[in-house]
Amino acid sequence: MRRLFVVIAATVTVGVGVAAWGTAASAREAGPAGAVSAEQKKPLPALPANIKSRGRFNIAIKCDSPPFGYIDVRGRNAGVDVEIARWFSRFAFGKPNRVNLTCVTTPAREPAITSDRVDMVVATFTYTPDRDTRIDFSRAYYKATGRLLMPNSAPNTYLSQLAGKTIATTTGSIYDRWMKNCYKDTKVVATDSFTNALLEFRNGRADALMWDDTVLVGIAAQDRSLKLTEDQFLDQHYGIGIKQGNTALKAWIDSRLEVMRKRDTFVKILKDQIPARNFASFSKNVL
Repeated sequence: MRRLFVVIAATVTVGVGVAAWGTAASAREAGPAGAVSAEQKKPLPALPANIKSRGRFNIAIKCDSPPFGYIDVRGRNAGVDVEIARWFSRFAFGKPNRVNLTCVTTPAREPAITSDRVDMVVATFTYTPDRDTRIDFSRAYYKATGRLLMPNSAPNTYLSQLAGKTIATTTGSIYDRWMKNCYKDTKVVATDSFTNALLEFRNGRADALMWDDTVLVGIAAQDRSLKLTEDQFLDQHYGIGIKQGNTALKAWIDSRLEVMRKRDTFVKILKDQIPARNFASFSKNVL
């Protein structure tokens, strides 16, 4: 693996709503040599004027959730979502660095959008009908699933044995709400960031850590005393969060995501971020 898991320690049900996500048709795009070429004869939606005049994107990303958003050993932002942000910069401005990246925690994602602090949030942002009442989402680009990280001594399946146990996750996540609504006999330790949820688990204050499989797999790869149970739940479709009603920006994002899908750009990004032994299964989750 190239550069991800050295920094691991720093590290819903949505089916009804996902079908409604729009997928804009891809078209022609101009840009730097070799990076962005003609896709169709019809022009792609134009970049909103306020972003074009600014000459940069303001994008919120995760900084503690590898392989999608983290700080690498050089102290730089890295991850799948970070690369998507840089591709947007290429499409809009011809260079990958015309973007201001802002780290956000799980509960801070929506406020970052609604307060106009950023143009969009590209941060393992799961579409839910509830969130859709307050913000807009792009088309889905990746499907993750919930898993439990536990010691190797734990049973391979565990969901049926959660009564009386303590589960760590993050405040405002789909897991936080799901556990509190559906597993009322289970104690939930909800923290403001994934890093702190991981610390709760590592310090013995939780029996298991519940989060996206895309993140937990890296921890298990580095710590051979831990494993992912076979339980899979709450399929989640990652999309890009946008201020509600910003149809111009949504159209721009959807069309560029479609260009990236057609070029297999997401698969290439994942290959740089996922351990080789896990790549085959995770690459199937690209939408």
